[in-house]
Amino acid sequence: MLSVGANRGFLQGVVAPSPSWWTAVVLFVCLSSVWGSSQTNTCLCASDILSCTALGLDQVPGDMPVSVVTLDLSHNHINQLKGGAFQGLSRLETLRLAHNQLTTIHLGAFQNTSGALLRHLDLSSNQLRVLEQHYFQELSGLEELLLFNNRIVQVEGRSLAGLGNLRKAYLSHNRLTHFPFFSIQEHSHPHLTMLDLSSNRLLKLPLEDITNLPLPVQEGLYLHNNSLECECSMYGLFRRWKQRGYTSVSHFLQEHTCWVYGIQKGSVRFLLHGRYFEKCNLTAQPLREQESSVSVGVGKAALLHCVTTLTGRSVTFLWVSPNQEYVAPPGNNGSLRMFTNGSLEIVAAQAEDSGVYWCMALDQQQRLNETHEVNVTVVLHADGQAHDSFNTGFTTLLGCVVSLVLVLMYLYLTPCRCPPCPKPPTPAANAAGTEAGAGSAQSSILTPTPPATTEGPGRKVSTNKHVVFLEPIREQQNGRLRAGPGAGAVHGHLGPGLLLGPEQHAKLQAQQRAGETDSIMSVFSDTPIMLP
Repeated sequence: MLSVGANRGFLQGVVAPSPSWWTAVVLFVCLSSVWGSSQTNTCLCASDILSCTALGLDQVPGDMPVSVVTLDLSHNHINQLKGGAFQGLSRLETLRLAHNQLTTIHLGAFQNTSGALLRHLDLSSNQLRVLEQHYFQELSGLEELLLFNNRIVQVEGRSLAGLGNLRKAYLSHNRLTHFPFFSIQEHSHPHLTMLDLSSNRLLKLPLEDITNLPLPVQEGLYLHNNSLECECSMYGLFRRWKQRGYTSVSHFLQEHTCWVYGIQKGSVRFLLHGRYFEKCNLTAQPLREQESSVSVGVGKAALLHCVTTLTGRSVTFLWVSPNQEYVAPPGNNGSLRMFTNGSLEIVAAQAEDSGVYWCMALDQQQRLNETHEVNVTVVLHADGQAHDSFNTGFTTLLGCVVSLVLVLMYLYLTPCRCPPCPKPPTPAANAAGTEAGAGSAQSSILTPTPPATTEGPGRKVSTNKHVVFLEPIREQQNGRLRAGPGAGAVHGHLGPGLLLGPEQHAKLQAQQRAGETDSIMSVFSDTPIMLP
């Protein structure tokens, strides 16, 4: 069987192999790499994953393929990581060493490995007792560190200092009585969002160090199932996190317990039953976080915190209100109350209390000072809730709805018009109805354009008239139309809806006497028709 080095030399003699041949050769090299004397100690290799789980190994195997990206050595008997144990694995990104017997990690154990490329390190379920400073020095790119279910009693101050890309750290189910929270800062761990310290033996929490943690770390800090003593300061911290809706608190309400006077039998689920802390003065707690903008209702109280990193008895505080009023403990004339820890309380907010409040923390011994600003808005509603202004989008929608309703009302609610009343037929119309062959010339016709029919026996086409009236035809003589009986019976009337003036009426009578009856259209050749 060829060793890994011999195989590497063999592959160097192959000139530009195709991708498929290259994959087949790498797979063959992985499958042919065997450590141990029996077939049961064979590591399985698939592509860039090497699995050596549950093989009874007592140390990290050597001569591993340099192309390995994921290495799984879990469920073995490895008790220590020697210097250079993973030498040559320049592509390693995930290393699993869970369920071994690790007690020591020697200096340089991860040296000459991928270093910045290693992102996931699983050391859970081992027997580590102390996290020393040199353990993770070479792993600057580490993002996830699993150390739960060990026997860790101490975490040295700088053991996590070099992990600038760390996002999640799991240290639950250990034996920790304290933790170096001061080593977790925004500049040292800008990406850290989860720190699991649950199910340990923490007795007291360094509240100043915890409140100085970056807000993402505070939100992802899990501290349930510890041996905390019941204190007002501790309760005030968790109560504030609960009000902010941190999942690290809200998802484990029953698991947050504290011991009354340090006695385990007197444990209290303080987030579910807070009667023990009714007498605590929560406004005097040294909280070091404050929103940059605060809203408060008229008549309500608001507590402003002077956020600073300065600590100690030599630190003093002062506030300046929006109306340029200097405020120091215990406060002013009663509208503003100030505590020794730097917190400022607006007793009963009024409209004139709105504005920017400016705070200064001064350390006289070290000659240091820090400032902080809080913008306070007093909402002019009795319930203390800010009512949204009338949205312009809502007004636009309301206008559209009103317009639609008006259109529907116009279309469907308009009163119906009564049909025209029928007129009694005229004598001329009745006489014309008895004549045969008169056709469409039996009634008066109103049209805006000349008729499309040609000149015929019963009609005379006029091309320069906009309105045409035709009377019923009684008889035809010498190619001329003669008006029917009753045409002049009524003075000035010719057919339904047509009135004649005196001149037209006299002319029509003269033509009737002479026996030369022209068509009705010739009478109106020079007179415009006015419709009633």
